[in-house]
Amino acid sequence: MRPDTPADHTTEAERLLRTAAQYPEDQEPLLLQAAAHLELSGDRARATQLYDTLLSSSPVDSPLIRALKAANLWEYGHEAEARAIIDGVRAAAPTEAAPWEIVVETLESHDELELSEAIATEAARLLAPTASDTALPHATQSLLLTRHRVRRLLALPHDDWDTLADALHTADVPLDELHDPKRLWSLGSSDPAELQAEITRLRSELGSYRTALSRPFPVAVLHWPEAELDELLTSYPELESEYPTYRAHLTDIEASLRELAQAGTPNLGIVPATVPSYEAFAASEASSPANADLLPQYATTLAARGRATPWPPPRGAACWCGSGRTYGECHGGDQE
Repeated sequence: MRPDTPADHTTEAERLLRTAAQYPEDQEPLLLQAAAHLELSGDRARATQLYDTLLSSSPVDSPLIRALKAANLWEYGHEAEARAIIDGVRAAAPTEAAPWEIVVETLESHDELELSEAIATEAARLLAPTASDTALPHATQSLLLTRHRVRRLLALPHDDWDTLADALHTADVPLDELHDPKRLWSLGSSDPAELQAEITRLRSELGSYRTALSRPFPVAVLHWPEAELDELLTSYPELESEYPTYRAHLTDIEASLRELAQAGTPNLGIVPATVPSYEAFAASEASSPANADLLPQYATTLAARGRATPWPPPRGAACWCGSGRTYGECHGGDQE
């Protein structure tokens, strides 16, 4: 039976680990599968241990395992270590496409679109030096399709590798339409699990129109962390009127949400914003990030993708601003 829940994935991982112990000659593929199931179960620390086991037992360095380890580490908060591993994979310049694609997709999923595109282009130069060769291994073709998607998100013009990706794509829906940023944003993710969740949600809503129509849409306010706000205003000083200072930004968030709450607006939330993500959204709208009218649309889109954190948090919970203090001691301190 196909695993569907974290418990199912844990059970399948344990089965694979027992099989690997019985058949050590097949250890690597079995442990890789087990690690994937542990990631899906949420046990990312244990998945990292399996990747380390494979790396220590292999007679040669494996860029693929290192790339998988980096992707896993980043997902549970070890960004610095993940970046260091990615730099190592990049410097090693593997001749297989899979490690490159994992690195590119990892960076893409964390809104590092420019770096993702740069590394994808390095890989294309190495693995497909003739940008008209359609007789490429499947893994290399997949990498070029991924690169095409990232470049579409960045609103970059087609180059020779994009044209090659178009030629390699055989589905009925053209690649430009498939990778249309508006479509990617509306679907919410390129991750199969998240897409399946989106499909399930849509089916549920289609089965109950009245409920869907009466359900209040979440009202969310953007929160730019201080470093992101500094980068935003450095790149787009036209937005300084919206965000005169970081302190004022935090005050405005809390004041806006309290005003909405007092007016009876339900389902309020806060969404964290990043400059790469916002730039990608602006590109999908064929507009400039300096256009302040995009900001509420960006907040709504992030909320629709499930990125909103409910407001207000409990007074004893951490404050939404990231200060490290409780909400009651921070922005919730003067609430009646």
